[in-house]
Parts: sequence; structure tokens; C-alpha cells
Amino acid sequence: MENGVHYRTCHLCEAMCGVAIEVTEGKIASVKGDADDPFSRGHICPKAVALQDLHNDPDRLTRPLLRTGNGWEETDWNTALDFVAERLHRIRSEYGLNAVGTYQGNPNVHNHGAMLGGLPLLRALGTQNRFSATSNDQLPHMLANLEMFGHQVLFPIPDIDHTDLMICIGANPMASNGSLMSVPDFRGRLKALQSRGGKLVVIDPRRTETAQQADDFHFIRPGSDALLLMGMVYTLFEEHLVDLGAAQQWTRDLDLVRLACAAYPPDAVSNHTGIEATTIRVLARRLATTPRAVLYGRMGTSTQSFGGLSTWLIYLLNILTGKLDTTGGLMFTQPAIDLVALGALSGQKGHFGKRRSRVKGLPEFAGEYPANAMADEILTPGDGQIRAFVTIAGNPVLSSPNGTRLEKALEQLDFMVSVDYYLNETTRHADVILPPTHALERSHYDLIFNMMAVRNVAKFSDALFQPAADAKHDWQILLELAHRLERLNKGGRLGLRQEWGWRAFKKLGPDTLLDLALRTGPYGQPVGAVRPALQPAVDLFEAVLPDRHPLRHLTRLSPLDRRWRDLPKGLSLAKLRENPHGIDLGALRPSLPDRLYTRDGKINLAPRRYLDDLTRLHAFLRGKPPQDLLLIGRRHVRSNNSWMHNSQRLVKGKSRCTLMIHPDDAHRAGLTGGDEAQVTTEAGKIVVPVEITADIMPGVVSIPHGWGHTRDGTVQKVAEAHAGASINDVIRDDQVDPVSGTSVLNGQTVTVSVWKNHAMRQQA
Repeated sequence: MENGVHYRTCHLCEAMCGVAIEVTEGKIASVKGDADDPFSRGHICPKAVALQDLHNDPDRLTRPLLRTGNGWEETDWNTALDFVAERLHRIRSEYGLNAVGTYQGNPNVHNHGAMLGGLPLLRALGTQNRFSATSNDQLPHMLANLEMFGHQVLFPIPDIDHTDLMICIGANPMASNGSLMSVPDFRGRLKALQSRGGKLVVIDPRRTETAQQADDFHFIRPGSDALLLMGMVYTLFEEHLVDLGAAQQWTRDLDLVRLACAAYPPDAVSNHTGIEATTIRVLARRLATTPRAVLYGRMGTSTQSFGGLSTWLIYLLNILTGKLDTTGGLMFTQPAIDLVALGALSGQKGHFGKRRSRVKGLPEFAGEYPANAMADEILTPGDGQIRAFVTIAGNPVLSSPNGTRLEKALEQLDFMVSVDYYLNETTRHADVILPPTHALERSHYDLIFNMMAVRNVAKFSDALFQPAADAKHDWQILLELAHRLERLNKGGRLGLRQEWGWRAFKKLGPDTLLDLALRTGPYGQPVGAVRPALQPAVDLFEAVLPDRHPLRHLTRLSPLDRRWRDLPKGLSLAKLRENPHGIDLGALRPSLPDRLYTRDGKINLAPRRYLDDLTRLHAFLRGKPPQDLLLIGRRHVRSNNSWMHNSQRLVKGKSRCTLMIHPDDAHRAGLTGGDEAQVTTEAGKIVVPVEITADIMPGVVSIPHGWGHTRDGTVQKVAEAHAGASINDVIRDDQVDPVSGTSVLNGQTVTVSVWKNHAMRQQA
């Protein structure tokens, strides 16, 4: 790599911040914000500066590892890939297709190559036992997208740059820079909001970093968000504040919503939520009467026992107050590569509950079972039991509920392979580890997060560093495995067209598909002009891509030509290379009804599955508010996933893996500052340093996600020196939101006490 400054997008969270990386003598000299990036405008957080730490990490694996009787041994790629393919094929042949399970971690969605390469592998495996981080994260939003708008990835995004009121519930964008809302420099955008006279209201069990900047803040008891939101819906109808605006003509079943909220007046829900009835009414009025306003909810409202209902109600409140598809409200993006339109053309708009998991009977979503079903499917004998497992850029032992039980399950597998460049808490159970190149050694384009950005933008970066001659990108690893499996499935050889398709895909790579998608997208050329040139390339890829895969329909995107004829045209990979800082494609704009994909072209305000779940919500309301301590997670700006903890730059300073507890609760538990607390549930026990603070609601405790680097056999020296404890070791895996199948990560009950060993040490 030549000396100088190179421009890229940071891939470490959803914000897509532009970075300027200075390279001197082949090494990174500095990482700074790119002031000319039209989206992030020079902003970066501490994670971006740590890109050089992750790239240079001596613990990062670079060659395939094979478990032997003498421990881990390096091997060559052909040996490793042949061995993995043969073992997976043998297990499938003996026990059936579903004897292989797969898990994909969320780093995959930051990696267009891994996303494209992973699909052929899933097709070659043919298993129904597929899992990912989705059900520990955004599944309720995807379900609401599907039920209300007709497409699982049609996410409505807060138009923060133009709103005058943002009500933020169960989210902390000051730490995350947005989640399902890519918003670099939230602090700067919040200052702009407030400088134009706008307000931020935060509702959360903890006075978060975002809440500390808010104009108004209200504590709420974990798991009661649906009651608060129902109380707001009730107020809108009671005070005749319902006004759908332009969306009136595109909605149905408003009367069912009116009936559904009748049992939830603010006075009835106040005690359970911890929010006064008067405040609930004021929140509803402010949302309804502020012309440019938006209600936004995230992890706290998603990953809880009423995650499905809460997410539906958040969307519903925006619609009932006329804030959907309006400037300053909740709007839909128009990304340069429109996976929504491509999915609709191919019939891949999403599906839910077509089948259920073998043991717990949990519903699949888009072909995946909830992650909290993994351990059961491995541990429970019978037809369909998982005997081999494939993980791709994921560490579910630390990121999924009841990590200790999942760990025991992984130990009993017949075979396991991990595509990962760390020997971590999950991959240490593998028989083979296949390490891909680092992010700075491959090209980058955000397929997913441009669909969730608060402004339409596009940016592409070529690889910053040349990988070693014997290194492989993750897409190459996945395609090589898929190709070998397809050959074995067909008795050792493929037909000429298929073989040629595989070879072409591996030679051309994902960037060729990326270029095709840009050129046929809404900012590309008129489809009729490019179809003859593109069709041969698409025909080659069709031999490899799964049936009905959206990218098989790149040359059928003519419906997009009719929408927004004033969009800038001519976008291509070459155009993005000419603009290394990225290209601004404009603000979010109204897009209904063209953007609806329901059968009748209307927004479904009252999907049946949500109405049915109101019986459970009403039973919760009739009971007494929880008296036990309720556990919630939390996010820090220096952390996102467990693999970021091997950067000294990100973990230095005082420990951030602490138990936040209110002074009253600490006193009852006999805890004082400097103590270590034992946190106990039916799932297990962990020991965590105590942080006593009035910034958390009485009756609530908080532990951050992603820590717990205490297992033997890992090789992450910095992380092990700042191990912390895993919150998922005390989160039960038998608690799910029955509507969506989402793990209940927030609101489970725990017992907190002084750690006995600590008490004995103090006495001595």
C-alpha cells in the first residue's frame, strides 16, 4: 500500500463513519475522521481509532488451525477445506440435512462479501437448523416491518435531521450512534435539533448517556414499555388526537386499534410502568401536536418479554399521529442498492412461522430459528438433532442466553468449524478454524446499513492493505466450502454450466455483483440501457446463487424507473471509486404508497398476531408489578461486540463491566462501593464489581454485554486481562417473547448478594 491518506468507512458499528487512514511505510500512522465524508462530516468515535489495533493484533489468526491430539496445528487451505467439506457431508449423509447447524454473527452484515458468499453455503448445506444474532437483536422490528408494511427489511427510520421532537425509549444512541438508525455524530445532530428549538425526551430504566443530554427524562420499569405505549394510544383516541395525515388513505383496521387500547387508560398502566398517568398523557399529546416529531425505540423495547407488542406500538403511534412518511418523522430510505425492491421482485419479502423448532417449538423467521433454541437442538437426541455446527463471525457463547449451557452443547458435537480470526470462547470448541482476512485487507460497501441511514448516501472502499499470498477473504472461504459440498452432493462432479458458474463467481468476486446492483439500482442507468450488457454476468451467477435469490433479478428492476425520476443517475462502482469520500444522494423523502408491499397495498394497523398477544399483556397488567430486581444490559461507546475487547485502546481505564445498582437496592443487599456482587439466576452465577448510582431506577440492575473472557483455551491476551463477566451466563434461555421468538435479554429477575469470598477477605 502506497504512503498517504486513504479514505474508508469504519465497519465497527452501524454508524458508517468516514475515516482518513494515514499510511507510512506500509503501516498505519493515524486514524482520523474524514471531514469530507458527506454523512459523518468528520465525526468518529474511539472504536474507529482502534481499527489499527485490530488490524495489527498479534492474536489474530492468519492460517487455518486444525485440532489434533497434540493441540492446535496450522495447516494449508486445501487440506483444511477438503477436511471440513468431507466431514460435513459425511454427517449430513448419515444423519440427514438438519444434522448440521449454522450460526452467523452480526459482523457479517458489515461485510458484503460474507453476506454474498454465505448464501451459497447455506444452500449447499440445505439445513433448516439456521441461527443468527437476529433473534437476540432486531427481530421484532423485522416482524413489524413484514406484518405492517409487507417486507421484512423495509425499516422506517427517524428523520432526525429535520425533526423537532424525538421521543427515545429503550435506546442509547449517544453510545451506539444509532441502531436500526445509522446516525454518525448523534451528539452533533442532537445539538442541531435543540438549537432549532427542538426537544429530546428519553424513557429508560437507566439515565443513559443519551438521557443525560435530554430535555426530559423518565424512568420506566423494564418489560412494561407495551403498557406505556398502550396508554399513549388510549390517550390519542380519548382526546381525539388521532390524525393519520396522508397515510389515512393507505391504512386499514383503525377501528380494531381503537378497541384494542380500551383496556389501557394511563391511570391503569401507571403503577406497572413507574410513570405517572399525567406524564403518559403529556407524552401522547406532545407527539400528536408537534408537527415534526418521531418516536424511536430499540434494544430495551425489542429484547424483552413484550418485544413484539412494543415494536408494533412504536410504529403504530407514529402512524396514528401522522408522523409516518413525513419530513421530520419516521421515513423510508432509498439506498443505492435497494434490497427491498430486489426482494419483492424475487418473492423474498419475508416469512414467519412456516415451521417450528424441534424441541421448543419456536417459530422460524426468514428461515432461521431463534438463537435460544441452539443448545436444545444440540443436546436433545432424536431425528434432526444437530451433530455438526458451523459458526461464521460469531461468538454466541458470550452473546446468546445461557452461554454456559450452550458451551456444554458445543462440547458434545461430533464436528464443528468456525470461520473466524480469533480463538475465542466459541471457536475454542471447533475442530477447524478458518481465519479470513481482516477488514482493511478487503473492499467495503455497506449493503445493510445504507438501508437504515438517516440520509441516503453511498460509499465504496477498495482494500487498504494487500493480504498475504496464502490468505483468503471470508467470501472465498465460504464459496470454496460451498463448491466442495455441492460437488460431494452430486457424487463428485457438477454439470458444465454449474461448474463454470462456480469458477466465474470465485474469479469475479462480490464486487462484480456490487457493480451490477449499483448500475441497475435507483441511482444507476435506465435498466433498458444496461440490461444487454449485464445479463450474461447475471446468467453466470444464477448457477451459484440460491433459487429466488434477490440478486438473480438485477436486470428486472424496471419498476424502480417509475419512482422519483429526479434522482441522480449514473451510479456505478467506478463512480464511487472516483469519489472516495462517498456520495450524498439526498435527504429522506416521502415514498408511500410505492414503498408498500402488502397484498392490498395498505398498512396493516392491527395484525392478528399482536391482537392475540394482548391477552398476555392484560394478564400482566392485572398482576402485581415485579418486586424482584430486574436485569438490563447496556452499551458503551468503546464497545460493541466481544471481539473488540482485544484492543488495549478500547478497554483501558476503569472497568466498565460493573453491576450498576441504585443506592436503596445496594443497602438492602448489604453492598457498598468497592464490593463485588454475586448475581444469581436459575441459569447460573457471576461475580461483578459494584457501581452504586442513582442513575439507575430502583428495582433495576445493569450489566454490559459481551464480556466474560474467562474461559480456558482462548487466545486473546488483552481481553483475558480485562475479562469481566458474561451477562449471558445468568440470562435464562427459556424466556422468549412468544410473538416474535426474541430472547428476553432485558427484564429477567435476578438475586444480588455480597460475594462470599469477598466478604471473607474483608473480615480477614
